[in-house]
Amino acid sequence: MMEKSLSELEQYRAQRCHDIEENYKQILDNIARAEAARGVDEGSVKFMAVTKTVEPYFINHALSLGIDLIGENRVQELMGKKPELNLEGVDVHLIGHLQTNKVKQVVGEVSTIQSVDSVKVAKEISKVSEAKGITTNVLVEVNIGEEESKSGLETNLLLETCHEIAELPNIKVEGLMAIPPICEESAKVREFFAQMYKLFIDIYSKNIDNINMHILSMGMSSDYEDAILEGANLVRVGSSLFGARIY
Repeated sequence: MMEKSLSELEQYRAQRCHDIEENYKQILDNIARAEAARGVDEGSVKFMAVTKTVEPYFINHALSLGIDLIGENRVQELMGKKPELNLEGVDVHLIGHLQTNKVKQVVGEVSTIQSVDSVKVAKEISKVSEAKGITTNVLVEVNIGEEESKSGLETNLLLETCHEIAELPNIKVEGLMAIPPICEESAKVREFFAQMYKLFIDIYSKNIDNINMHILSMGMSSDYEDAILEGANLVRVGSSLFGARIY
């Protein structure tokens, strides 16, 4: 019985690793096609593998294919997996909502926190980063669809908040991040992405000190090609790479 269970596990792992390889090839093809349609150089868009709920075994297999950027949603899950991951040469971002009481745990464990949605959280990141003698890169999260169920800044508060965050020590604003509403029509979601790109360019053009504004993180498994067409240069893809979680 034990041998059969082990064999089944090996078969499952082998099949899923094969699926990850095939999915990755398809995603890279899709990204390249969207880059060409957008009129930007191939390789202009950074691919992030989102590893939420994915076991370290499969994350490591994905990393062996050449993936060098991963994103985790939850601090606790990230810290639990990290010792088992082969992260040499790999950049790690936190992309999920961050509570102030979790900041101490994650600062120094990731290069970038993509989900800064308030000055309060930014101040805590700054304070912890200063205490650790490091600088933490952040993206400011925008609630582009103004959905009550989602975190992120309202668009009318974005510029003022960016100014406030940029004045904090040991923190650097590298760009914007957004999760638009779920839309049945591609044209509708592209409107939200286009709005984000306009905000991104507007802030970039102001040349604010300590704001690089060179990362626009938007687009996930269901809409990353649309996001690229509207200006995203970092896409966050999970289920299209790893598939649905079995157990």
